[in-house]
Amino acid sequence: MRFIREFVCLFFVFWGCLRPLEAQTGTKTAKLPEDYLLVTPKANEDAVALLKRYGLYDYECNFAQFLKINGLAENYRLKNRALYKLPVFVVAYNGKSIRSTLKIESWQAANRIALYNKNATEQGLREEAFTENKKLWVPWHELNCPQDSPVKKALPKNAKEPSAEVPLTEPTSGKGGRTFPIFGKKYEKTPLLSRKLSGRVFYIVSGHGGPDVGAQGKRAGQVLCEDEYAYDVSLRLLRLLISHGATAYMIVRDPNDGIRDEDFLRCDKDETVWGDQVIPLPQKARLQQRCDLINQLTAKYLKAGISDQTLIEIHVDSRSVDDKTDVYFYFRPDSENSRSLALRFHRTFQQKYARIRGQRGYGGTVSPRLLYMLKQTTTPRAVYLELGNIRNDWDQQRLVLKNNRQAVANWLLEALTTE
Repeated sequence: MRFIREFVCLFFVFWGCLRPLEAQTGTKTAKLPEDYLLVTPKANEDAVALLKRYGLYDYECNFAQFLKINGLAENYRLKNRALYKLPVFVVAYNGKSIRSTLKIESWQAANRIALYNKNATEQGLREEAFTENKKLWVPWHELNCPQDSPVKKALPKNAKEPSAEVPLTEPTSGKGGRTFPIFGKKYEKTPLLSRKLSGRVFYIVSGHGGPDVGAQGKRAGQVLCEDEYAYDVSLRLLRLLISHGATAYMIVRDPNDGIRDEDFLRCDKDETVWGDQVIPLPQKARLQQRCDLINQLTAKYLKAGISDQTLIEIHVDSRSVDDKTDVYFYFRPDSENSRSLALRFHRTFQQKYARIRGQRGYGGTVSPRLLYMLKQTTTPRAVYLELGNIRNDWDQQRLVLKNNRQAVANWLLEALTTE
């Protein structure tokens, strides 16, 4: 079979352009058999949730390839007991190394593939390690999607130069003290309660936003949008950080949605990225826009001698309606600082749940993940958290009740201030 040059499909294009038999990595080309991993979705699990469960959703080409190899349209609803091909090759492992098995030169790619298989085993997605049953899982994106390294770019012309003292916005002064309009009229007055976080820099990212509302659920006839609830929790955390002297950036921003106390937060698409940047539609472009900004700010503070910098990204998961989850955390696999912070968050939540819900306990987890934002950012430490399942009635209470949203923010702050 003749070799072809790789190129990237547009997101969600049906009958995508990538071919499964040939993959380019390093300077050698690997031929892989067209044996895809076959899986059965959980009850009411859609394509997005299925790809998320198998750690494939963060690369656009995985979704395009999933549609292609199964002959599906974008809006296709998965059947509960049907078998579907995942964009994951099942390759006979030679018992020596991943690089020699796949005939690739990149040890970084081999390490990522090994970690993917390790995580799949630990999460119960596969019964045995690939070293035991000699079946190596190779995610499509590892050999067929561009592995771009972070690129430091200048701020766009319409972006404001960050202020080291008050990066959110210059607070108005007066009798009411410090005022930050981003928090909304009710919460914009944010007094300085302490300086315990002085000298520390935080980048808070609420998932999705702009043209992408993220996962959706329904409750009492109302639509719940992931980006709105992640944004509200993020704002509440940000306000706490600012009130204790931290330098904190809200990366995704809404011009008119401050902290809201309603149960049902109106879905909209007017969010921007810090500096009034319009959020692009393609997923990878959206994520890279945020990475570029965070990396530039990180470099600026590192140059100024500030190494205590933290990225916290907040999302809401989407699973089967019957799948009840607790808040869980992902950390950057190669960063002990990230792992340590994720574990501290986890311990804090365990302690809080033990007090308020002792009988049920806490089932949240901590695990490494090569998610795009964790992989492509250069902050010294980074943690990505999921607030729960937006489709599950029990988990929805963590989202729609303002006291619960505030509790999550409070607990995150407690973990950050008890190091």
